[in-house]
Amino acid sequence: MEELVESILDYVRSDYTDYAIMINGEWGSGKTYFWNNKIRNKLESMKVGDKKVTTIYMSLYGISNLEEISKKIFIETTQLMDKNLRKYMNASGSNSIPEYAKTGLDMANLFGITQNDDRVNYADFFSTDDKVLCFDDLERANVDVIDILGYINNFVEHDHIKTIIICNEKELSTKLKSSNLEMKTFIATYLLDKQNKIMTTDKPMVEKIKDTIEDVFDKANDYERIKEKLIGETFEYKPEFTYIINGILMRYEKYPDLIRFLRTNTSLIISTFEKSETRNLRILKHALADFKRIFDVVTKAYPNTNNRVLQTMLIFTIAVSFEIKAGKITKDKLAYINNNDEYKSIVVSSKVFLDNRQFYIKEFDNNYYYNFKAEYRFFKFIEVFIRTRIMDMKIFKTDMEDVQRVEDILNVPGYKRLLTEEYWKISDDEFPKVIDDVLTTVKNGEVSILNIVKLYTYFVYFINKGLIDYDMQSIRSLFINGMNISSLTSEYCENAKEELSNIYGEGENYDMKEIVDRFYELNSQLKDKMYQEKAVDIFKNIPMKMEVFYERFDKECMNVPIFKYSDPYQIFQRISCASNEDVVTIKEKLLTRAKQKPSIILQETDNMRKLCQIVDDYIADKKTTIKTVILAEFSSEIKDTLTPSGREEDE
Repeated sequence: MEELVESILDYVRSDYTDYAIMINGEWGSGKTYFWNNKIRNKLESMKVGDKKVTTIYMSLYGISNLEEISKKIFIETTQLMDKNLRKYMNASGSNSIPEYAKTGLDMANLFGITQNDDRVNYADFFSTDDKVLCFDDLERANVDVIDILGYINNFVEHDHIKTIIICNEKELSTKLKSSNLEMKTFIATYLLDKQNKIMTTDKPMVEKIKDTIEDVFDKANDYERIKEKLIGETFEYKPEFTYIINGILMRYEKYPDLIRFLRTNTSLIISTFEKSETRNLRILKHALADFKRIFDVVTKAYPNTNNRVLQTMLIFTIAVSFEIKAGKITKDKLAYINNNDEYKSIVVSSKVFLDNRQFYIKEFDNNYYYNFKAEYRFFKFIEVFIRTRIMDMKIFKTDMEDVQRVEDILNVPGYKRLLTEEYWKISDDEFPKVIDDVLTTVKNGEVSILNIVKLYTYFVYFINKGLIDYDMQSIRSLFINGMNISSLTSEYCENAKEELSNIYGEGENYDMKEIVDRFYELNSQLKDKMYQEKAVDIFKNIPMKMEVFYERFDKECMNVPIFKYSDPYQIFQRISCASNEDVVTIKEKLLTRAKQKPSIILQETDNMRKLCQIVDDYIADKKTTIKTVILAEFSSEIKDTLTPSGREEDE
């Protein structure tokens, strides 16, 4: 991030420029915060000759004509010429003046009203070498973006004013392509009909209309042309989320109990934010503001609320905020669920009934509560508050009484007592019941396979000490069967060797060997299952979410033989639907990975050969197009990396 700041400052320091720079980033990712907190103050502390740099910031959000931009620039510059106003702004720490006040100032200037004969210094007014213009929210203007860029180009090309444009180019591209879509579709259909191309079968009708619209109304090309002329450098804004989130939390410093809780659970906040996959800090700010209200209500009415419940409320508040406000779901998706019991029931039943409603709830639960265990995971009063902005106290009371009921009846299971307490703390009267509870839990596979191994060590110990009277072979069979059942729902244990060495140490142990061997077999299967699911989850982003695919592939697949766990035919289907540019990019990533990690390729060879064969079979009877050529190159170059000589050359 500091490199980006320095690059922007270098641009402003340059003696002569005839171009603007652009800061590109997603909505809500903190671009305006970055300008106000990282850039603006540093610019205004700089000097050009003997003059201090003056920044003029304008949001284009809602601007409906170019005159409004001119008016904003005029108001901002005339305000900065007024010494009394400048003194007030410096004293109050303000960077900008409320819009209603600007109207009054504008009228005062119009009628020549000044204080203390403080009149405009026109030498300063017309000076441009010390000015920096910043135009924000380019994609949110209600004026044609081509016209706006042409307007801005006057300042840059003719006056050489340092100019910074902040926008979301992804949304800008969508806006350019989707404007007047009905009219464009009608004209495209008319043209296709005139060209007798309506009934041709060379490509789907939707694709023909799309291609015609792009040929006739390709404003994106106009945008690229003027951007190439106007924008000298485009900087991708990728915020340091941990730093910014800690900054967001600072606004709650005056609430001791709340900030203590938030600081303690910062990792939960960051984790939930990352799981949303939106990068939208604006929604996170709103979610934390909502949680403040929830925290205040809960801790006031129920001061003894369990910390785990408050943590779950925090996760739920952030998760529901992102799901609704980021447009991932309709508001009604969660509205029909009335309480926590219904929510849990849907999560379980989704494994049987695969309708969209149940599938979404299961995905929601798996995503946001992954590795976070809590009996109570759905709070109706929070869902209603986020969806309707109404804090329904009747629903709140019902939820909290239900939470209390769950907490009261939730006895610690026997297996947890063995794993978390010294066994001698269990009374002689309780001990037989604890043993029976553990055996039932293990028999039903209700704990992880690792915990079953841990529990087995206790039973070996208890049998050897004569504390329980069971046949060792029978117990071993029961535990192995329990592990087999548990493996259906357990997760892969990455540090298994370390965990098991802590249980029974090094060396041979006859009583443990059979169950430990079975554990390693099952854990290996869970590893395959985990990577198979990861492969599906990562590759499903092709072709619609390529940015997500590239980011996750670079982060999660460079050291993992992910193609070993993938279905070659499904991979081909997705790659064949990707754009030509993306097919080339995917190929280049695979080739780079093969050079850097040749050992990974060895494990993927079979599936990669199958993928290449599928590609070859597909293009064999196809006419030559750009797509078939790049697919052929994809197959050929990938096959080269699979040969021993190809790998040796790479190494």
